[in-house]
Amino acid sequence: MTKKWWHDKVAYQIYPKSFYDSNGDGIGDIQGIIQKLNYLQDLGIDIIWLSPCYQSPLADEGYDISDYYKIDPRFGTMDDMKQLISEAKQRNMYILMDLVVNHCSDEHEWFQKACEDPDGKYGNFFYLRDKENGKLPTNWRSYFGGPVWEDLPGTNKQYLHVFHKKQPDLNWENHELREEVYKNINWWLDQGIGGFRIDAIINIKKALPFHDYAADRDDGLCSLSSMLEEAHGIGEFLTEMRDKTFKKYDAFTVGEVFNEKPEEVPDFIGENGYFSSMFDFNEAIFGGSDKGWYDAKQITPDDYKKCCFESQKKIGTIGFLCNIIENHDEPRGVSRYIPEGDCCPHSKTMLAALNFMLRGIPFIYQGQELGMENQTFHSMKEVDDISTINEYQIALDAGLSEEEALKAVSRFSRDNARTPMQWSSDQNAGFTDGTPWLNVNPNYTSINAAKQQADPDSVLNFYKKLIALRKNPEYKETIIYGTLEPYLETQHNLMAYYRIGNKTLLIIGNYQKEPQNALLESSIKKVILNNYDNLSEKNNTVTLKGYQLLILEM
Repeated sequence: MTKKWWHDKVAYQIYPKSFYDSNGDGIGDIQGIIQKLNYLQDLGIDIIWLSPCYQSPLADEGYDISDYYKIDPRFGTMDDMKQLISEAKQRNMYILMDLVVNHCSDEHEWFQKACEDPDGKYGNFFYLRDKENGKLPTNWRSYFGGPVWEDLPGTNKQYLHVFHKKQPDLNWENHELREEVYKNINWWLDQGIGGFRIDAIINIKKALPFHDYAADRDDGLCSLSSMLEEAHGIGEFLTEMRDKTFKKYDAFTVGEVFNEKPEEVPDFIGENGYFSSMFDFNEAIFGGSDKGWYDAKQITPDDYKKCCFESQKKIGTIGFLCNIIENHDEPRGVSRYIPEGDCCPHSKTMLAALNFMLRGIPFIYQGQELGMENQTFHSMKEVDDISTINEYQIALDAGLSEEEALKAVSRFSRDNARTPMQWSSDQNAGFTDGTPWLNVNPNYTSINAAKQQADPDSVLNFYKKLIALRKNPEYKETIIYGTLEPYLETQHNLMAYYRIGNKTLLIIGNYQKEPQNALLESSIKKVILNNYDNLSEKNNTVTLKGYQLLILEM
């Protein structure tokens, strides 16, 4: 494998709206991010991925972009962005922007011009179809519920939107559209950013010609998975985009890739892949149901272990995955992957290390390093997320009571990760002097950065140790490039694996509150990290306390 500048990095995702508010309007902003760069530097962060802060009506919280060249005034100005890029560079950090090019906003100039002249140049920037006797062009269901087709204002046509109706899909079959996208990518790279996280990219290739698939719910619609499975040829688009943009700048790119076919993995992230890396979503999609969130299966510790090892085996040494516990689209990882009622510093640090030491590039989502937990929603009036609102209705339609539906969707709501960052025990968790745009989690008085910075045994300080270990010259080569071999794979509620390079490391976590024993194959050379103060070991058997985590040199 050719060594690249991003292989040994640690990344941190910022959701700008909820990170830090510098001007008291209740919304996080770019100046707020600048003010917290020293915090991120102290943590050990190298790459900062910003969720969208482009100009947007925020129908889907910024993933509906009305101008790719402008910063939304809520977040600041282009001068603020240039300052952020410069300040990050002074700290040897790279900024990643979010690349959202499957769709734009219906308030984008291209779409406005398509409405004015649907048969002209900009009409061909989108997927437009004539209305026929009230019949939809296809029976596909949008990711946010309902048909993917919406009337094009002022015309006898409809446009395709696989997400929200305010997010019309861009027609990637149109060469002229693609050139506009590449022009924008290169413009941002010329501003000095390090690369992009690439949103929902599998969706840019549609199966043509459009047609119906078997309905999978009573609404007569079908999920988009059948269409995506039939769609072939996305590689032509992605190769062209890579060669005309990222490759010229040696940019770091990480794809949000679902539904990839196993044989395509080398094409996506191999030696000359479309992207530098892609996220591992195997754990996040586990237990999902075509019926909706209400029917999703709860993941167990053994399920989590199996998902991680499946991904690692699939990728092998082809390339690097980006390993996550949570992001802006998922609930809080500690609330999802730790059995209910067991969230505590030991279980949180165990989960952190089991994920962090996997082969690949670790991504930390804001507040994850504090062990931030899911919010408690008392009514749907407290919910902002459009996915949660849609899934709540699906649950009601399936016969759940309002109370049952709220409980079901609360587990998975994207608002869990979007509550304001918990900086201190001051009012509004130190996030804002104003009224926060989304309710702060009431547990901020016990879970916050200020408190954890002062506590050597905190989750935050454990993350600092993990990051320092990854950068330690003695172990760096093994952690970055070493192979991964599962160990004691069938032992219940135990997750263990070796990282083997010029050193042999054993990562072992007791994934339950009850103690259990684990047999070692060889003697311990050194205890590198332990989330307890002591270690009980006798005759090559360790007795692990509840949620004890060990990183051992063997």
